[in-house]
Amino acid sequence: MSKFEKGMLVKSLAGHDAGETYIIVETDAQYVYVVDGKIRTLARPKRKKRKHVQLILKKYNVSEADDTAIKRILKEWKREEEK
Repeated sequence: MSKFEKGMLVKSLAGHDAGETYIIVETDAQYVYVVDGKIRTLARPKRKKRKHVQLILKKYNVSEADDTAIKRILKEWKREEEK
């Protein structure tokens, strides 16, 4: 599953935000648009090249999510990752 889809978790590999976890909210041929609910909200997603993110094979339904729901998903994921 190397296809980038809306709702998938990704980890940033390059840039000042390397190591941060995001959720994909939109994709196009070259870029993915990611949010974290805090700095990068649904109103201001971050555009990243596909080669600069690593997929995490978890997918969530974010079609009706708001920034609070995005933060909650990422917080639960970080808690799972620490185990």
